[in-house]
Amino acid sequence: MSWGSQISEGLRPLVDFIYPPRCPLCGCALAQHGGLCVSCWALLAIPGEPACASCGRPFGETQAGTGAHCAPCLASPPIHAGIAAGVLYNDAARQLVLAFKHGGRIGLAPLLARLVAARLPESADGEAALLIPVPLHRWRLWKRGYNQSALLARELEKLGKGRLVVDLLQRARQTPALGGLGRKARRRALKGAIRLNPLRHDLVHGREVVLVDDVLTSGATSDACVRVLKKAGARSVRIACFARVLDEALDHTSATYGAD
Repeated sequence: MSWGSQISEGLRPLVDFIYPPRCPLCGCALAQHGGLCVSCWALLAIPGEPACASCGRPFGETQAGTGAHCAPCLASPPIHAGIAAGVLYNDAARQLVLAFKHGGRIGLAPLLARLVAARLPESADGEAALLIPVPLHRWRLWKRGYNQSALLARELEKLGKGRLVVDLLQRARQTPALGGLGRKARRRALKGAIRLNPLRHDLVHGREVVLVDDVLTSGATSDACVRVLKKAGARSVRIACFARVLDEALDHTSATYGAD
């Protein structure tokens, strides 16, 4: 154990005395920081099997065989190498995301990252993947004070899921809210908004990349990032997110409720 870890362990009783561990969702007492109570764990929807071989979309009660693909992926094959989502987006996930992203609760990053890490496969060639957070525009970063995707990526690096390169992607300009826009309108809004940091160009070629985000909704932003990374020579790009918006999947029993 490192000196830093020893100091942290030594100070834990004092920290717990001053700031008693509480569940971030319901506020009930916990044995230690960094988790949820049993009741709130049961509110999370963990994606289950069977699932699409391309994007990981749960099939529900459909008797799909190994390697089956969902209808959206058959209609438009994705350019990414898969989606690793810690949970499906529901009310409990929404509360955690809002607290983490807009409420300044950056201490939730380790908890959220552990759920993501459980869904990430090992690197195919044994070489550490590059962990690349979805970038924020500098003005939004200045206003918020942190990039929530970068915090998740940093925790994933601590968990041994790759090497963090926090500034490989840049957001060249601010983009409007994408909610309510169609696919073509979203692509127009994002055209040219994501670019590769020219100082990091040589890092990408031939490497496995894990693109890290907090929530995956329409996929327009992540697709724009994937295109830039693939153009730069990335061998594969997998998307890792804490919560994935798949409303139809929440109606199926394939989503396992509770801790994995």
